[in-house]
Amino acid sequence: MTAVQEKTSTVGSKKLEGKIAVVTGGSRGIGAAIALRLAENGADVIITYNKNKSAGDNVVAQIKELGRKAVVVKANASSKSDNDALVAEFKKLGKIDILINNAAIFEGGPIDSVEIEQYDRLFDTNVKGVVATTLAALPHLNDGGRIVNISSVAARGSLAGFSLYAATKGALESLTRVWAQDLGKRGITVNAIAPGVTATEMMESALPKEAQVGLAAKTALQRLGEPNDIADAVVFLASNDGRWVTGKVLDVDGGLSF
Repeated sequence: MTAVQEKTSTVGSKKLEGKIAVVTGGSRGIGAAIALRLAENGADVIITYNKNKSAGDNVVAQIKELGRKAVVVKANASSKSDNDALVAEFKKLGKIDILINNAAIFEGGPIDSVEIEQYDRLFDTNVKGVVATTLAALPHLNDGGRIVNISSVAARGSLAGFSLYAATKGALESLTRVWAQDLGKRGITVNAIAPGVTATEMMESALPKEAQVGLAAKTALQRLGEPNDIADAVVFLASNDGRWVTGKVLDVDGGLSF
């Protein structure tokens, strides 16, 4: 199937017609791909950014070209005041249907070179930020809604230098499993997607080129992932197709074997 055919069939399906979605960190990389895929499937989308507003504006423009509504909000996921600004957007819309907790940062290094401040930065954004955003969103999330947390196969891997980042994603997967039980009574599903090695700016900063090539060779499909590979899996979980899946972590990694 060509890229044009793929886009046409995705747009035509409209699995999310009439839904309102929130994508944190939706201005670039996997987050931007998710926001656009949700819009292609009929959703109106709120995206957040932390630093690069122009990138967020670009994603919003692309969503509007698809005929969907879009808003970009500055929101550091771990900041109460920024989450208050996000809640103000929720109130304008009334209710939301889908929350994608994607915003994250990466810092690496062997444990004997790590400074405690790295722990604070990583856990503030990758764990506390997800908790804060979810707490802010829950009163505005429709019963029967969807929460999808973006984790990483690093949570269960053993890549040298990834200890703190992997620990944040391990925590995220634990939150996912328990929140599914907490929110099941409202018909809300909570799942996580764990990307493998995916071609993004974050990956470029985390891994030297030779490591990227080596990990691509360890996948069954012999390539790096693309952001749209992840976005398509998010659409599955966010739509009615994923109605009987909750509390699960879906590895979307091309069959990566460490």
